Amino acid sequence: MVVCDIYRDMASNQVTHDRSRCRNCGFEAPGGDDEWRRIEVPKLGRMTQCPHCESTDIITSR
Repeated sequence: MVVCDIYRDMASNQVTHDRSRCRNCGFEAPGGDDEWRRIEVPKLGRMTQCPHCESTDIITSR
């Protein structure tokens, strides 16, 4: 892996300003928007969930 590959990987993992993205399916919506599901998880608290694939692996803008 060369330096330009590292920068390309870093850029692809960043979130567009004020948007959140699901790392599983790529769904994007504004951070905190009603499109995202909010779930209560015992011992963890409130989590954001993707409405498309139900993943909680979300990169948030907040």
